[in-house]
Amino acid sequence: MIFEGLADKLQQTFKKLRGRGKLTESDVNDAMREVRMALLEADVNFKVVKDFINRVKERAVGQEVLDSLTPGQHVIKIVNDELTALMGGTQSRIMISSKPPTVVMLVGLQGAGKTTTAGKLAGLLLKQNKRPLLVAADVYRPAAIKQLQVVGEKVGVPVFTIPGSQDPVLIAKQATDQALAMARDVVIIDTAGRLHINDELMDELVAIKIQAKPHEILLVVDAMTGQDAVTVAESFNTKLGLDGVILTKLDGDARGGAALSIKAVTGCPIKFAGMGEKFDALEPFHPDRMASRILGMGDMLSLIEKAQATIDFEKAKELEQKLRKDEFTLDQFLEQLQQVKKLGPLEDILGMIPGMGNLKKLQDAKIDEKEFKKVEAIIQSMTKKERRNPNLINGSRRKRIAVGSGTRVQDVNRLLKQFYEAKKMMKRLNEMQKSGKKSNFKLPFMR
Repeated sequence: MIFEGLADKLQQTFKKLRGRGKLTESDVNDAMREVRMALLEADVNFKVVKDFINRVKERAVGQEVLDSLTPGQHVIKIVNDELTALMGGTQSRIMISSKPPTVVMLVGLQGAGKTTTAGKLAGLLLKQNKRPLLVAADVYRPAAIKQLQVVGEKVGVPVFTIPGSQDPVLIAKQATDQALAMARDVVIIDTAGRLHINDELMDELVAIKIQAKPHEILLVVDAMTGQDAVTVAESFNTKLGLDGVILTKLDGDARGGAALSIKAVTGCPIKFAGMGEKFDALEPFHPDRMASRILGMGDMLSLIEKAQATIDFEKAKELEQKLRKDEFTLDQFLEQLQQVKKLGPLEDILGMIPGMGNLKKLQDAKIDEKEFKKVEAIIQSMTKKERRNPNLINGSRRKRIAVGSGTRVQDVNRLLKQFYEAKKMMKRLNEMQKSGKKSNFKLPFMR
């Protein structure tokens, strides 16, 4: 889970403050000492931590806070504000040129995930009604061009390169003309990974910048490298003048030091975050929402956006009508599981719901790929009549279904129990909506 260690420590610290009716300066100092330790353990830059704590203390020991009715909440609000400011304050977007094509140049170390990120970014821009063109300018790594072509095929975006050319500067320069010829309005240049201490290769990036004239130079950096990511960002920024950062593998970084340090140290905003291996797992980075998640206050806006992008509302409407008629079947149950699975790991979804992120029991209830396939196999081993009317499934039918799906009778029993519990809960929700309590019990993805 993102920032798991930091989030747990900060939430424990502020839980103590919430319980106090009145705060003293000493209480604030004790809390800030714990916050400092939590940030340092999360691999946040030492100078960034020092400045952050000073700013929070300066605001938190003011008379307005100490005399307020809910001083604990007041301090949490200050920390939330300062965390948001630390990560950039507001969302930073790609600057789209008024005269197409917009040229985006991706740079970074070897193994940072540039090629995959180029494909993810192209896929994200497609959803925003852009027409991207991927450019294979990595002529050094074996099979790099082929990898980008495979990535482009997966996201449905063409890839430009010059067969046999070993000149990345020429490829990048000609890409703009190719984009105009193909009516493509965004050019994404995938450059070769290089060490920031290799002057020759860094000079090559400068040459690409001069010839391709990118509107955006984005550094792709692995969030799990912690403070090294900040050092790399500083070097690339000094040499090229970065417009932003894309943090990859942020979903695997339990500490979060890079995300909390990069903007403060380099001045470069984080524009996107890689949240998984799938090609739709690149998200715009929202500092305010991330700060809210770290402090356990959830991120409902991102959850709603995720649901709107992945949930089939026609099917949801059809399900609602069936619920009204009490016609919820195992087919619909499977469809619902598939919809929820599209939203991503359960622990990430819980982290977006206020107050739910630190519920360990729920986080541990992960539905992994194997379990999901097992459920799918069990339901598909049933006859159409059994899926429509599970009451028909007696002992001998359960044995047959278990054999047909390669599972045990206990697995079939567990699934049926889960189905009946889901049906009961949905019926209760439906009754509450009918009785006029609709607005109090509505999931973010239901209209």
